[in-house]
Amino acid sequence: MSSTSTLLAGSAVQGTFDELGPTLADTTFVVVDLETTGGSPATSAITEIGAVKVRGGVELGEFQTLVNPHAHIPAFISVLTGITDAMVAEAPAIGQVLPSFLEFARGSVLVAHNARFDVGFLRAAAERSGLDWPAFRVLDTVHLARQLVPRDEAPNHKLATLAALFSSRTTPDHRALHDAKATVDVLHELVGRVGNQGVHTLDELLTFTSRVSPAQRRKRHLAEGLPSRPGVYVFKDAQGRPLYVGTSQDIRSRVRSYFTASERRTRMAEMVAIAESVTPIVCGTRLEAQVRELRLIASHQPRYNRRSRHPDRGVWIKLTDEPFPRLSLVRQVRDDGATYSGPYSSRLSAEAAVAAVHDAVPLRQCTPRLSLRPRSTACALAEMGRCGAPCTGAQSVDDYAAVAGRVRDMLEGDCRAVVGALHARMADLSGEDRFEEAGVVRDRLLALVRGAGKAQRLAPLRTTPELVAARRAPGG
Repeated sequence: MSSTSTLLAGSAVQGTFDELGPTLADTTFVVVDLETTGGSPATSAITEIGAVKVRGGVELGEFQTLVNPHAHIPAFISVLTGITDAMVAEAPAIGQVLPSFLEFARGSVLVAHNARFDVGFLRAAAERSGLDWPAFRVLDTVHLARQLVPRDEAPNHKLATLAALFSSRTTPDHRALHDAKATVDVLHELVGRVGNQGVHTLDELLTFTSRVSPAQRRKRHLAEGLPSRPGVYVFKDAQGRPLYVGTSQDIRSRVRSYFTASERRTRMAEMVAIAESVTPIVCGTRLEAQVRELRLIASHQPRYNRRSRHPDRGVWIKLTDEPFPRLSLVRQVRDDGATYSGPYSSRLSAEAAVAAVHDAVPLRQCTPRLSLRPRSTACALAEMGRCGAPCTGAQSVDDYAAVAGRVRDMLEGDCRAVVGALHARMADLSGEDRFEEAGVVRDRLLALVRGAGKAQRLAPLRTTPELVAARRAPGG
């Protein structure tokens, strides 16, 4: 693996127009509207489909047909739409109509006002007809209008309201083709508004939200030219200093998310505003990416990385190597014959794990190093039966070694003895209605088990002088 300085060498690549995706002027939209017998595709059916195909502001074609729902059209629907049972009696069924519509819309972006309703009915009809639903990209003009048309400009975002606001050439009247034509005019007005905010491609339009500032959106070019491969990405400021280091299975996709509504962290918006480039570091495996990330964070201390900046601050529990071992908290693992467990993410969790051990095993808690000829007096813990009092000579080295051996087993991952003892302790406390104390014992036990499990996983790595691993890549 290369050194850190080598990893950070390089600069971001400005993407070409092809990489930015199709422009809005080159995108074909099919604006669709449906009339139905009700509000749910599970219980209702389509009675009319109207659609208009447009590209670059120019109408390319229309699609309109009544559909026989093979069900009675409720009276209030007939009043609303003007479509009656008699009008659809001789109309084709949806199974005959849908293939023609799918061919008309092939390769386009579907647009609808409240697209969830219209596309939901079309998908359900395709499923019932045994047709595969194409992977259409969908644009909802209601969602877009909510981002771009404030309440002081329009009281709501209904199609009729927006059509009147934008002086649409067609007045929506709950007939599919008319409503589709009105939606076309609304679409063109909304596209004009996002264009003023620097949105010029289909991808930018589909991910547009007013929660993303224009300044943040303008930084989208930093993601273009990045590889769609796993690895590490490094945001840098104008002086080339790392601001943030992260990993992803797809570097380009992950970096692009920083410029969309999916990124909601305030500090990340601040970081993006400062960033001037992104350096990708392609890695062969996820493990390699994670290792590189940790090394870069520890080395450069990027100010917007909150975690992993100080790997040396991990806390370890140490069972000392002496005639009468004791537990202590340390920051570093040494090759001194002692037993270590961890690392723990905080001193608080490590202290809880130590307390769990002392709750279950009569290990000494005093800090002085005891000689083989102890001459001290017994402490309160010894009088309570929580220590064998090796300091007074009441417990021999061999007897104490058995106690220390139980603790060593716990720290190395075998927590069965302490789990049983502490479960019994929790049961006793709960039986006495001392639930808060039982909760403390539970939390201590969890801290110990988690730390011991981590120590058990890391033990083979810590004792291996050199590890060489290989994984078969897709290409061999």
